[in-house]
Amino acid sequence: MSEPRNAADGGGHASPGPHHRHPHHRRSWRREVAELAALFLAVGLAHVLTTLLGHRDPGPVILVGLGLALILGSAAHRRLSAPGGVRLRAKAAAEQPTSLWRVRARVAERPGRLAALAGAFARLRCNILALQIAPAGSASMLPGGCDALDEFIVEAPASLTPGDLRRAVDRAGGADAVIVPAQVRDLIDPGIQALLLGRRVRDDPGELVAAMTELLRTADIGRQGPGEPVPAEEPTVMTIPLPGGVLVARRPDLPFTPTEAARAAALAAAARHRQWADE
Repeated sequence: MSEPRNAADGGGHASPGPHHRHPHHRRSWRREVAELAALFLAVGLAHVLTTLLGHRDPGPVILVGLGLALILGSAAHRRLSAPGGVRLRAKAAAEQPTSLWRVRARVAERPGRLAALAGAFARLRCNILALQIAPAGSASMLPGGCDALDEFIVEAPASLTPGDLRRAVDRAGGADAVIVPAQVRDLIDPGIQALLLGRRVRDDPGELVAAMTELLRTADIGRQGPGEPVPAEEPTVMTIPLPGGVLVARRPDLPFTPTEAARAAALAAAARHRQWADE
């Protein structure tokens, strides 16, 4: 009977068992360092003896110092390589101050583009906490025309600036990057948030403005009645039709996306349905 093949090898050669591995290869460099350190120490001590007999030569001190440094370095590396050392490094990294940023960029829908952006954040030691991908929509919402709009919530070292993040995004192929501070509440899934706010508005249409403020993450929302001038459509201005007027939302630091416009319209519709049901 033929031996079963390892699935991880894709049906190729069977993976070697523990008895086929050579653990001494992993430890060979440590043994070589130890032998080299011992050599330095031996030669250094020999020169020390000759120095004590009346010769003056800095060589022994240098050799002894190199030997001790190699031994200490090897011991430190072994400690950091142990599981406890990994935990110490992780704890030190976790204690570093961080900041939350919302990073949005226009990205062409091509293989590898999203991976390039993720790699750019990783090189800056940023942790991606959330990702939303929205369609590009019309030119009035997203000038320049692009296939998709990628929005990240990233946890970044506090030493990083928006300029650092913008340059990383540009090098990774993103365009027109917009970077603004984020809040912990921004990590709530927008789809789930829209459903919860829709239920809230259906129960009480008077909560529409407050719910819209949460949905669009802006406090600059006002109601305008019939006959009042309506501002022109801009990327940072959104108008939401209502019975007997409109809601006008402004967010100067972050343009609205077509997805946000659709969710805002659905939220307003939920309030209208409740009003019609009451009538």
